[in-house]
Amino acid sequence: MQKLRVGIVGAGRIGKLHAENLKNFKEVEIRAISDIFAEQVGDWAAQNGIEKVTEDYRDILNDPEIDAILICSPTDTHVGIIKEAALAGKHIFCEKPISLDLSKTAQVLQWVKQAGIKFQLGFNRRFDHNMSRVNELLKAGKAGDLHILKITSRDPAAPPEAYIRSSGGLFADMAIHDFDLARFLTGSDVEEVYVQGAVKVDPVFAECGDIDTAIITLKFKNGVLGVIVNSRQAHYYDQRVEAFGSVGSIAIQNDTPNTAELYTKDGVSRETPHYFFLERYKEAYVKEMHCFIDAVLNDSQVPVDVNDGYQAELIAFAAGISLREKRPVTLAEAEARIVQEV
Repeated sequence: MQKLRVGIVGAGRIGKLHAENLKNFKEVEIRAISDIFAEQVGDWAAQNGIEKVTEDYRDILNDPEIDAILICSPTDTHVGIIKEAALAGKHIFCEKPISLDLSKTAQVLQWVKQAGIKFQLGFNRRFDHNMSRVNELLKAGKAGDLHILKITSRDPAAPPEAYIRSSGGLFADMAIHDFDLARFLTGSDVEEVYVQGAVKVDPVFAECGDIDTAIITLKFKNGVLGVIVNSRQAHYYDQRVEAFGSVGSIAIQNDTPNTAELYTKDGVSRETPHYFFLERYKEAYVKEMHCFIDAVLNDSQVPVDVNDGYQAELIAFAAGISLREKRPVTLAEAEARIVQEV
């Protein structure tokens, strides 16, 4: 069996998750992992069969026996590592977003094309069993012509202040998943964005120049209307979708550990939803990695590419303009601003 030899850059929460998933892939061999705190992950790496641990990601890029890398390091490191990896001819899986600077993401488009490598972005919600089923039903026309797409996405608890300051804001950090999911389900790019946002959870968001609550309306190029509802704190993980069409609607509710319901004289109760994304999208992380491995080994198309990342970042950029200027913003206008700034 042909094996894909991979290296992982970043041994934080998501890097460890991917490593623990990949060790169960018979067609994959994890050759090395890098992290600036390498001395802290040695025992974990050994337990997961990873022999080489290094502080310098370039040790992975310079290893001729490594075919592909997973970039799971902080966002501000992505572009530099992508450029070096592309020049080294390594296939790349990168966690979202590609960057917080659209002009740099546009450069990544060119680097990947010139290098002729596979590049997949970690928009894992496309691979969720519920989200993918909605997509299948929509493509099969079960709801008729799609009129309105509503995505509800609320986190259980607000992140710490240090994270808020470096995250890129609600649009680039949190809602970007919803922007990609909206494009995936509608099969269309976005034409216009309008945002109403506020600080309702914690004043620290305002101190960081951010918001924690938003209603985002989208107008798609194919005529579909979209609504995204975000909150940084719902006390539970709220991930729901409703697709309303000309002959019916498709809806998914929150996933729970089981679907048993208790009926008593005091009422009806059931399990609370999975607490956060690692539990809720556990299987989606496995499926997205299967797709990446398959694309590399069988020279097939990756399901989420650089342009998908660029489009989601462009929506986030336009949403930021809309929030600041309190008006609808077309993506054409947003993209023109990027060109002017460059």
